[in-house]
Amino acid sequence: MKVKGLRWWIIALIGLATVINYIDRSAINILWPYIYKDFGIADADNKNALALITTFFMIAYALGQTFTGKLMDAVGTRIGMTISIVGWSISIALHAFAKSLMSFNIFRFMLGFSEAGNWPGATKSNAEWFPPRERAIAQGIFGAGASLGSVVSAPIIALLFIAFGWKVTFLLIAALGLVWIIPWLVVNKSTPDKHPWLTEEERQHILSRSPLAEGQVSVDDAPVLTWKELLKFRNTWGIIMGRFFIDPVWWLFVTWLPTFLKESFAFDIKQIGAFTWVPYLFAAVGSLAGGYFSSFLIKRGSGAEQARKTAIAVGSAIMLVALIAIVYQLDSLKETPMFAMVLIGITLFGFQFLIGNIQTLPSDYFNGKNVGTVAGMAGTAAVAGTLLTTWAVPIITQTSYQSFFVLAAVLVPLSWLSVKYITSKKLQIK
Repeated sequence: MKVKGLRWWIIALIGLATVINYIDRSAINILWPYIYKDFGIADADNKNALALITTFFMIAYALGQTFTGKLMDAVGTRIGMTISIVGWSISIALHAFAKSLMSFNIFRFMLGFSEAGNWPGATKSNAEWFPPRERAIAQGIFGAGASLGSVVSAPIIALLFIAFGWKVTFLLIAALGLVWIIPWLVVNKSTPDKHPWLTEEERQHILSRSPLAEGQVSVDDAPVLTWKELLKFRNTWGIIMGRFFIDPVWWLFVTWLPTFLKESFAFDIKQIGAFTWVPYLFAAVGSLAGGYFSSFLIKRGSGAEQARKTAIAVGSAIMLVALIAIVYQLDSLKETPMFAMVLIGITLFGFQFLIGNIQTLPSDYFNGKNVGTVAGMAGTAAVAGTLLTTWAVPIITQTSYQSFFVLAAVLVPLSWLSVKYITSKKLQIK
């Protein structure tokens, strides 16, 4: 049996896994403003408690990015992604049995460690299944999964919570990941060079070399470098620092948007479900647009690395304009919550426009079994930056959320500068 366009089926499954990933991780942020009293937590302490829960998740997420990056390079994406999603499905199911803040922290740690595998796994899979000129589009589809997960998670979780309560909600969303494993193992039988369903035409297309790849050593011949060896390259540091500064902006909204809406607009759980999906719809469009934009530039003759950098610059500009507008209009936005959601949506559009291109850089600059490792290291750096902002939010939002948006605006140009000064030459590792 031959399947035309098999690589698109692979990325579609990874996109679906990312949707499930975000439904699982978003559940606590959406439910928390309405369940923290069940654990004896006072109103004044609820943001600090959520910050602590998020900290446990993010520390595990940081460790998991680096560990699972090595795992994906060692066992391949077929088995690596399966291990990751089984782990996070079990972890989110255990949330239903939480009895205290400490048990939530433990289960969030487990969830963060296992969910981390989705990102280096997707980056490595895209490097395997797509030629360089198509990788940004593939990464955009994968990134759209994160945004789509955030779009559907708020209404789905709100409805499940109203119908069944928070415990059953966690159990039901856990089942999604376990069901996903079945088509993944059936469709993703092997890598492109050996997959029995792949047409010869598509196989040659996937394995074709592009101008970016000229002169690089083959995947099979590329040596496996240690973390210490990889950190000697300027490219590695540019990717790491770009993620360190930009990812916290996304997480500021993923973690704190429901709390922001409850405190600033007095939203109840139904209104959270009705409004919170709007910014993430913008983000989903941004993810696809960013991937298409850089691929379009490559087709017009631009070098792949320059196309990525141009897309990152455009996304950064969009984010910065929207965030500055929010800072200056924050007080008046309290009277127009939908306009606030649109401005936040434009911010997340810009983020997703650029992030897929940053996430594609490891496969542009590195060969073979170093792609997942570099992607994992960058993911760990992203989490480190996110932890710092997570700890800062309960302090800077005591009287107003203006500093919240100022912080986000400051991080954007720092990320752009980090990526801008990556060398334009692909590593010649011998």
